[in-house]
Amino acid sequence: MALWKDWRFIIGVIAAYILLYVTFYDRDIFWYIYTAAALFFISISIISEPIDDQQNTNRFMLYGIVSGVLLYTLFAAGYALLKIMPVSAEEHASSIYALFSPVFVWHYIVLVLIIIPGEELFFRGFIQKRLNYYMNEWGAMIIAALFYASVFIYSGEWMWVLAAFCAGIFWGSLYIWRKSIPLLIISHLIFDLLFVVFLPLA
Repeated sequence: MALWKDWRFIIGVIAAYILLYVTFYDRDIFWYIYTAAALFFISISIISEPIDDQQNTNRFMLYGIVSGVLLYTLFAAGYALLKIMPVSAEEHASSIYALFSPVFVWHYIVLVLIIIPGEELFFRGFIQKRLNYYMNEWGAMIIAALFYASVFIYSGEWMWVLAAFCAGIFWGSLYIWRKSIPLLIISHLIFDLLFVVFLPLA
């Protein structure tokens, strides 16, 4: 079957763009719509593909924690480089944190329980896995990372798009290596906790 005939893939991609457009359209409803979008991501992923988990619990926890810390370290180093370049990195980073960081307790709850699992299930466990039916795994990973980054164009922040692409490459490669969605969820969780809660860059 050709990719353009894969109706679940097509519906998933179109819905993702529509939902993320609405998500970023009004920051006052950002957390409500993003949560709804993540629930859709989880739903279409679970009904379309089995959840890969080829690591035991101890191993995916270890790899998840280490990779999450590693990705945060890479982002911190990259941000330090951007700060010495004429690209207004601090201004853009501060804007992202100010507009979209979690504020209320329920924001943190849905981030951990719905949004992070939803992103990994959808972009790695559905989009990347589905693309791999039609091309080699590295090509599928790169295109999935581009999809992941492109939905954040609606944020109006180029740094978010760049960060999403880099994170997509990292987690997509980790998925190829270990084939474990729970591992990716732990990695994403550790990264977000460091990046957003404990050690924000701006």
